[in-house]
Amino acid sequence: MSATVPSVPLRVDVLGPLRVQVDGSAVDVPGPRRRAVLALLALAEGRAVAADDLVDALWPTDPPESARQAIQTHVSRLRAHLGPAADRLETSPGGYRLRLAAAELDLSHARSLLSAARSRSAHDPGGALAGLHEACALWRGPVLADLADVAPIAVSIEECARLQREVAGTLVASAVDAGRAADVVDLATAAHAADPLDEAAAIALMRTLAAVARPAEALQVGRELRRRLADETGLDPSAAVGELERVIAGGGSGRVPASSLAARPPTRLIGRAAEVAALHRVLADERLVTLVGTGGVGKTRLAQEVLARAPAVTALLLAPVTDPGALPSALAAALRLDVVQGDVLEACAAVLDAQPGMLLVDNCEHLLDPVRDLLSTLLPACPRLTVLATSREPLGLPGEHTVRLAPLPLPGGDGDPSTVASVALFLERAARVRTATATSAADLALVADIVRRLDGVPLAIELAASRLSAFSLRDLHDRLDRSLDLLGAGRPTGDSRHRTLRSTVEWSYRLLSPDEQRLFRHVAPFVDGLDLEAAEWLAADLGLPGDPGAALSRLVDASMVDAQFEVRTRYRMLETLRAFALDRISAAGEDDESADRMLRWGVRLAAGIEAGLAGDDESDADATLRRELANLRAVWQLARRRGAVDAAADVVVSLYGAIAYRDLLEIRAWAEELAADPALAGHPRAAGVHGAAAEAAYQRGDLDRAATLARTGLAQATDDLGRWSCHVPWSVVALARGSFPEAVEHALAATRESRRSDPFGVAALAELYAGNASRARSLGDAALARAVSPTERAWAAYVAGEIENATGHADVAERDYRRAIGLARGAGATFLVGVATVGLLTAVADLGRVDEALRGYRDVIRYFARTGNWTHLWATLRNLADLLRRTGDDDAARLLSAAADAAPDAPAAGPGAAAVPSTGAGTPPTRAAVLAAALRAIDERIG
Repeated sequence: MSATVPSVPLRVDVLGPLRVQVDGSAVDVPGPRRRAVLALLALAEGRAVAADDLVDALWPTDPPESARQAIQTHVSRLRAHLGPAADRLETSPGGYRLRLAAAELDLSHARSLLSAARSRSAHDPGGALAGLHEACALWRGPVLADLADVAPIAVSIEECARLQREVAGTLVASAVDAGRAADVVDLATAAHAADPLDEAAAIALMRTLAAVARPAEALQVGRELRRRLADETGLDPSAAVGELERVIAGGGSGRVPASSLAARPPTRLIGRAAEVAALHRVLADERLVTLVGTGGVGKTRLAQEVLARAPAVTALLLAPVTDPGALPSALAAALRLDVVQGDVLEACAAVLDAQPGMLLVDNCEHLLDPVRDLLSTLLPACPRLTVLATSREPLGLPGEHTVRLAPLPLPGGDGDPSTVASVALFLERAARVRTATATSAADLALVADIVRRLDGVPLAIELAASRLSAFSLRDLHDRLDRSLDLLGAGRPTGDSRHRTLRSTVEWSYRLLSPDEQRLFRHVAPFVDGLDLEAAEWLAADLGLPGDPGAALSRLVDASMVDAQFEVRTRYRMLETLRAFALDRISAAGEDDESADRMLRWGVRLAAGIEAGLAGDDESDADATLRRELANLRAVWQLARRRGAVDAAADVVVSLYGAIAYRDLLEIRAWAEELAADPALAGHPRAAGVHGAAAEAAYQRGDLDRAATLARTGLAQATDDLGRWSCHVPWSVVALARGSFPEAVEHALAATRESRRSDPFGVAALAELYAGNASRARSLGDAALARAVSPTERAWAAYVAGEIENATGHADVAERDYRRAIGLARGAGATFLVGVATVGLLTAVADLGRVDEALRGYRDVIRYFARTGNWTHLWATLRNLADLLRRTGDDDAARLLSAAADAAPDAPAAGPGAAAVPSTGAGTPPTRAAVLAAALRAIDERIG
């Protein structure tokens, strides 16, 4: 079949309600499933969609036997709807394809317009504006809202939202650069409001406000960002924000550094002066430079030296990253961005585009495809960004300039060997182990022979020099000669250099005792290293005799493991050594043993975190959870890869406290993923997993999904914990819906299954909102009496504040709310901080401190918007509307109340009431517009 698009015009629009036009005439496609099939084919953008994928999308849980026939029928009827354009819908082997030109699908057209605008904006920002305005106009309202319950379409809806933010961000940047900042103030304000901890959005808004002569407001944005980061993440903003603040305060505008390179290593770089100078020259002219060479040749060290004094350098270190999907998050961490909602890579690109800068991407070889994808996005989006990558092979990207790093020069047969870089490196590193290493010509000759056999590879030389702690120079030389496979009598060249390094590592490995070798091998699966306690557990689990600390110290002394002294001492491996150790695990036939041990460690860690979160040491457990998240991610992926449902379920159920009270969206996603796995059916912990998934769905505002999961889990529950974990989310869903008797029923049922105090608090709130203040006080007292952990005490204090507030004691309520916030913040329970803050603001307003309340609303609205918790955000906006109405701003109050009443994920509007859709005329405002209106109303009131 011809690949060309037929001549009959066909247009499909998905950036709003689904719309189809054939030869300029609108075509009605009836039926939600038929419309879903058409939407899925259009969203594939010319790719074939398998029939099985369509079946899974339309019947995700229990497809009928006739599902494939039903898909075929829908396709046949779609062809009838398309009429003269029916041949656009093709049947391919195993599936279907809808052929559309880029201009015939609004989504593809938007991408093309954005790409063209980016190419033009670097040299002609004003000329890029028309295309960006056209792209913005392609969005006609909520994207495919009637089809959002189809999972693949829901994913595409999020992708369309990210693209919309990307278009808007590029439009703001281009308008500011073109001197037309006044046109995009509202757009920049809305983007910042949607994600107020996104530095890129804050910087864009600051630049926009500064450009329209509103420097005081621009500086206020920076101050608020700094305060929110400190309060909610404990972090400071990057140097870019501080520098921009200084520039604006001085009356100008400009771009600033995004991040700084990690600290330089303590050792001196030897023998690379020429390479450093050459790289400086190349980087002055090229935007993508890849430093290529064998493992251990010193690529990372050279890159650090080259970039050490450069301004605005970000270091993305990929050695601990094993999951390709984690690459954007790793970049966000390098930029010190805390992105918990929205497109992570888009946020990173916005920060990197804020000023000319350098990005070091180190150790790319194990993630070549995702690194290519990452840089293919970043380089066009950030025209003033220069990238220096290190890899064992080129990335294979257009415009890439490859610099191959050779081993250090080797000594010849004459002259002073100590002046040759490879010998000088050995001598310098050896002197750190033992003084007077080579004191004679004969000793220098031995050193010269050693470095020749090591092929001048710096890592191999350093490993060999470290062995002088146990051997004389002669002993070292003799054992090196016998241990290394030098691939024949001659010095190896080309690709054999990697095998020479591998032999050097293996030689150091063989010098370890069998017990030390076992410990070395089994440290490797910990992708982000391990602390002393975990290392001691590992040694004990391996059955190693003696003090495990001694074996660990031996590995550190032998340079096989690196000790890093952070908050707690942590032990990590160089990636080359870790890869070697993983190979040794396979060679020893220990893959299953290693996987089982890693899963047991993860389950044990999660259980320890669970116990810690439930006690007085909650803050320590919270720190452990956040510190070990990369290793927990590796455990989770290992469990899913091996079909280890037991371990996956144990981890998810143990981390319920993280799902409920901490904005760690990744863990919430684990719970929902596992709950949807058919392999969970009949599992003893199925109820606990469903309860955790219900809590996760509630946190993202999907009350229907949360209720379904809780109901499903409760039907499978066989123990108290399983029943408790389902009753709790069911109770909060009922509370949000205004079904107060139902909320009390499930909350009190939960109290009979567990000693935890939280459900008493839910029951107290339900009774309070139903008008039973006396009963609420009794239940609130029960919550406080049972509370053990800081978060439980914080929850009880919040409930007490709600009761006092509702009964007219705002001053007492303020005290209770502030206690709740302090306890929750100290425990890391960020969600509870937000909820208690909303209560506090109502009390503050009732006490007459209106401006203070409005400032607080500004912060908490941005917090809930950042975390995606719209159920609580709608409640907050309703409270704000009440306050605005009292201050005389009826228009803004009416808009916010109507938007909340029309929102499907808003909680009940009052005691016994349910949310009622708005009956007002016209298209309801988007959520971004609602946020912008709320923040604008606050700003107009307090300045």
